[in-house]
Amino acid sequence: MDHHLTTTAYTLDRYRVVRNLGIVRGITVRSRSIFGTLGASLQTLVGGNITLYTELCEKTRAEGFELMIRHAQEIGANAVIGIRYDATEVMDGVTEVLCYGTAVIVDPNPTG
Repeated sequence: MDHHLTTTAYTLDRYRVVRNLGIVRGITVRSRSIFGTLGASLQTLVGGNITLYTELCEKTRAEGFELMIRHAQEIGANAVIGIRYDATEVMDGVTEVLCYGTAVIVDPNPTG
């Protein structure tokens, strides 16, 4: 799937939705390693961006997004609209990240 056919909006400029295939999602659950926790704790002493957590969060969101795209492709979609993220702490140090949206089939709209 071409990533330019994914959006947080409910429409895609120059495309029309011809079929709604329903909700798709990508779920990943991550925990912090003891080394990451120690490193991040040291970074908090200095202040500023805690890069170890930033990188962990970015990787987790990217994994959720790619899993959602794979789910959409499996059901025949060529686009995903209305994309959102949600995160829930499952237990101390363990977080679930959910990326979800609406899988659709779109065609170029010659008038848009």
